Amino acid sequence: MKKTIIGMLLFLGTCHAPSAQACTAAIISGHLTPDGRPLMWKNRDTSNLKNCTRYFKGEKFDFVAIVGYQAKPRSVWSGTNEAGFSIINTLSYNLSEEGKRRSGRNGSFMKRALEICRDIKDFRNYLDTLRRPMLVEANYGILDADGNGAFFEVDNEKYKEYNINDPEAAPGGYIVRSNFSDSGITDAGAGYLRYQQADKIIREALPQGCLTPAWIFSNLSRSFANPLTGIDLKDWPEGKTPEWFADQDFISRRSTSCAVVFQGVRPDEHASQTIMWTVIGYPPVTPAIPVWVRHGDKGLPRQLAEPFNGAFRSPLCENASLIRNKVFAFKKGTGSENYLNWALLYNDSGDGFMQRLEDFEKSIFLRSQARIESVRDNRKPDRKKIERVYGMFDEMVSEFFSSLMSGD
Repeated sequence: MKKTIIGMLLFLGTCHAPSAQACTAAIISGHLTPDGRPLMWKNRDTSNLKNCTRYFKGEKFDFVAIVGYQAKPRSVWSGTNEAGFSIINTLSYNLSEEGKRRSGRNGSFMKRALEICRDIKDFRNYLDTLRRPMLVEANYGILDADGNGAFFEVDNEKYKEYNINDPEAAPGGYIVRSNFSDSGITDAGAGYLRYQQADKIIREALPQGCLTPAWIFSNLSRSFANPLTGIDLKDWPEGKTPEWFADQDFISRRSTSCAVVFQGVRPDEHASQTIMWTVIGYPPVTPAIPVWVRHGDKGLPRQLAEPFNGAFRSPLCENASLIRNKVFAFKKGTGSENYLNWALLYNDSGDGFMQRLEDFEKSIFLRSQARIESVRDNRKPDRKKIERVYGMFDEMVSEFFSSLMSGD
């Protein structure tokens, strides 16, 4: 076993470092979830690890979104608006031939969509009326308040839609995307192993009826399995768990800056009940916090959005970065930054950072359930009830990180 571990480390260590723009995403029909609400998930990978959540006054619709620390962000990287229209993206590397790519406005493209789109029909119209070339090359995930969900594979001149309600596009009622497009150049692009693993995880979970935001964060956002090698670090035999391992082709990776799950609404619910479950920071050490668009002008969770030097910052993101730096502390030579100290995240003693996070997240999800359902009792979310949810998460998350960093 020891020789096998060493050999695999050497093999993975010789591979190219993972691309910073390497997101993984999925849309799941409400027919597959326990509560009938559709879900849309994204793990975001980027070289800019400083993210926060912001509220925006849009031209037609106000919205909340994940952005960088800029004072006036021109780009957003996922978000939802007051009409219940939500959007994500994964960059695609096989829609155009190498050297012909022009994709400089993916973030501003999504920001504009959140301002003007009520539903998936509006998004199609948005695409149809954009000047060509569109300067985007990505898989855009869309979820609206009518329960419609689709990935649009968009290049500079055209697009193709894959809808979760189309049996041909989504025979299982869900769609997964990473960094290639089905309509693109065959076997080109990136993220095939992440795609395979995410698809496998969801497909095997369908009979269990367990597809919830909490389940997604635990099983998808914090996945450390590689379908090609057959290795799942969480399932290593007791007593044989490696201390160090190469961070290669896992869904969760060093460059993962955040994760989000948009929990849509049922037909009997108002669009403003859409929740953006938000993980700002490295997902293996960062808990999820719910965000609503409604009353966002009055404030968002402090852990996700705190005023700072004319802009906003995220205390949660910065605390998670401190823990991430401990996990990726080996920095000797080119490529060494891609080795993770797996024993710090997950070990036989059960006190790894990720194990402690999972215990904490189960507790806070359980404790907050009644308060979140109380928000849903009103047709439109009540401000005081939302503030109580935000206050609970802010306080408990702050205490969790104090304990995590002190070693208690």
